[in-house]
Amino acid sequence: MARKTGYARVSTVGQTLDMQLRTLKAFGCEKIFREKASGADAERIQLRRLLKSLSNGDTVVVTRIDRLARSTFDLFAIVREITQKGAQFYSLAEPWADTTTSTGRLMLAVLGGLADVERDLIRTRTAEGRARAQEMGVRMGRPARITGLQREEIARRRQEGEPLKAVANAFGISTGTVSRIATGADSHRSRKKAVPPDEES
Repeated sequence: MARKTGYARVSTVGQTLDMQLRTLKAFGCEKIFREKASGADAERIQLRRLLKSLSNGDTVVVTRIDRLARSTFDLFAIVREITQKGAQFYSLAEPWADTTTSTGRLMLAVLGGLADVERDLIRTRTAEGRARAQEMGVRMGRPARITGLQREEIARRRQEGEPLKAVANAFGISTGTVSRIATGADSHRSRKKAVPPDEES
């Protein structure tokens, strides 16, 4: 049977859900999922439980849109998941956010377009930031684990005949990395590009 399901959220432990709970109950929500988590938190457990519980004809109700999502992209993704289950979405503070109406469905389509724009802007800003960092000489990727002094120690221990595995265990790296350092191949690679932490360990 179709039902109204509420979702209430506050960002910090110090805030209270009381006002949202009273408003949602007054609107007729039979069950309310409540959460104390940041809107940017992708692991909102109660939200995931709410979405999983939805049936055809149900309506998800929030007091305000920002209780559900912090970005256009996030909002569109959540509302789309709701509608794909045959359920509806309604915001008490924003009556236009009602997927049972033609206006609400139009707004959902607009949100989809805005989400695409937002995604492209994020990609562009990320690419520009990476390019500026590289121009300033910043090495991209994770820093190398092994210092210059450690490389010298590894090479010395291998020259003295210490087994690859023993040296690798001593420095917490793979035998392949030990071998490259001992033969000089590792230092040759690091001159050509920034070397990320051992990918083989």
